[in-house]
Amino acid sequence: MTLIALGQMRRRTAAFVGLAVALFLAVVSLTLFGSLFAADVTAPAAVRKAADGPGLMVIAGAFGEIAVLVAFFVVVNALGFAIRQQHRELALLRTIAATPAQARRVVRSQVVVITLLVTGPGGVVGAAAARGFLAALQRRGIAAPGVRVPGTPVPVLVALAVVLAVGLAASAVAARRISRIAPAAALTASSTEHGRTGALRLLAAVGVLVGGGLLLRLAATRPAEQVDKAGQAALLGSVVLLVAVALAGPFAARFLAAALGAPVRVLAPGAGWLADAHLRGYARRLSSAVVPVALLVGLSGTMLIMTSTAEHAAGAAASSVTSATDVWLRQVELALLVCFAAVSTVNTLVAVTSERRREFALLRLVGATRSQLLRMLTAEAVLTTVVGVVLGAAVAGAASAAFSTAVTGSPLPSLPVAGCWWIVAGATVLTVPCVLVTGLRAVRGPAAELVGGGRD
Repeated sequence: MTLIALGQMRRRTAAFVGLAVALFLAVVSLTLFGSLFAADVTAPAAVRKAADGPGLMVIAGAFGEIAVLVAFFVVVNALGFAIRQQHRELALLRTIAATPAQARRVVRSQVVVITLLVTGPGGVVGAAAARGFLAALQRRGIAAPGVRVPGTPVPVLVALAVVLAVGLAASAVAARRISRIAPAAALTASSTEHGRTGALRLLAAVGVLVGGGLLLRLAATRPAEQVDKAGQAALLGSVVLLVAVALAGPFAARFLAAALGAPVRVLAPGAGWLADAHLRGYARRLSSAVVPVALLVGLSGTMLIMTSTAEHAAGAAASSVTSATDVWLRQVELALLVCFAAVSTVNTLVAVTSERRREFALLRLVGATRSQLLRMLTAEAVLTTVVGVVLGAAVAGAASAAFSTAVTGSPLPSLPVAGCWWIVAGATVLTVPCVLVTGLRAVRGPAAELVGGGRD
């Protein structure tokens, strides 16, 4: 099974590179904040008290809880996509007498191998990032000058254990469907996409949505003097709402694609109609592409609007909300979250588009030209961006309204229009060129050979 797993990894390079990067980011995040915890724990009490501010452990905890959640969100999304790309191969294994346990073992082996490969580099980068972040905190007087990141492997080992546990749990859930159904049914299911989202998945989405709503209610009811706690609750609530978006992704993506696809069909009757039909017919694939865009827009929008609202509420007065140090911390947190979301967006879009070579080859065999395929991909990329922006903006709006209620007493936050447009522009720049560049590579080569499986 291990050799089969490695063969699949070589064959599906695009999907597994995305998973490797997601796991790498998770290891880096855990190592970074674990190293900061270790630095605070190992520092003498007299040294820790030599600095002003909330303390290194508090900062690491506030940053870490969101960053690690986002990193794992990216891991689960990338892993689910990588497993869906293997449905046909796993189904073929089932037809030649492989047991469900053996099919699951293939997936587990892939997760273990990739995690072990990225742990070393991830640990080195995470430790270096912890030292750089600690030095920046010390320059601003937030951390004591005598605090040092210890040279212990414990943070890396903890990161390895946690990432493996999350990856194996996610692989068990993702491989459950293909390993439970009959071999013949598995092979049939691998060649088509179900039109419905599972009832259990929708129920889970509703449950997570309720949890996110409770977190936002907690943020909204915080007193004005606990604005930092309100901000953390609102940001955590936005992450939970994005998890609900991911769970209900196929349903939400199909609904929004149908609603937003009408103008595209009118503006581009040929390519627009084909793009709209593809997006609605392959809702799971659309969901894989939309969720990272929603993550990027939702997190960056929430952070930007909350910061603007806090600054507007404080006015010109210096406070814990608008101090230079606090603004810097928020900017660092925003940069970290946007980095995760942007990497997830690029990885997913490249993998989703590159896996459509045979589909493009079939369209070419029935008369479509390369320029027509690129126009179709442009329309798909625009629709994908719009759907992701709409979902992300809805999450950011809900989280920002809760934070604004706590800070100003009004659910209407201070909206930095220019900054919001920059977020939309950034999502568009990441999505459209990424799809088109990958599509240019995917439409190359003899169509008959690609359809016949001569190339991958």
